[in-house]
Amino acid sequence: MTLLVSDISPTVVEPSRSRRLRALTSSSHERLDAAIMAGRPFADRERYGRFLDVQHGFHRDIDALYGSAPLAAILPDLVGRRRLGLIERDLADLARAAPKSDAPPSLGPDADLPTALGWLYVAEGSNLGAAFLLKEAAKLGLFEAFGARHLAGAPEGRGLHWRTFTVALDAIDLDESGEALVEASAQSAFARVQALVDAAFR
Repeated sequence: MTLLVSDISPTVVEPSRSRRLRALTSSSHERLDAAIMAGRPFADRERYGRFLDVQHGFHRDIDALYGSAPLAAILPDLVGRRRLGLIERDLADLARAAPKSDAPPSLGPDADLPTALGWLYVAEGSNLGAAFLLKEAAKLGLFEAFGARHLAGAPEGRGLHWRTFTVALDAIDLDESGEALVEASAQSAFARVQALVDAAFR
């Protein structure tokens, strides 16, 4: 029997988890970026301070995840990716008090794995795109060692730092409900940052 090319079904390769999350959250990401830039966070140091307030609110929400031993076992250099302390130092550089909140952080140390992964995906993605923000901050006299510490890239470079995270993210085995929760959690993380931006720059 002779097989025609049209008789051979092509192998369908499913996109990786990180690629699916990128596609799923693209509109949320674009809307958030537009809202941030509309707030003119680099117009002066006062407005940049509001941007730091946004960063503080989001990273306060996820800070407990960086101390999770189970997460550290599957995500590379998790402790080194923590940025709340750097944001607090940036605020201190500007003589600006860290925002206070009576509400508990959105995630605690006991957050389930899919939820944690969705929020961390958003946090790590924001660091990948921070090179542009760092250049804008420099116009205000703010750099990796003063005022813009949390925007600094990793020693090995932003691209490699991101790839090591996504390789680990993509390798984690989740069932269908876990996948759905990762996706919903990434959307929730974007919505949280959007709410913080809207409050800071209203």
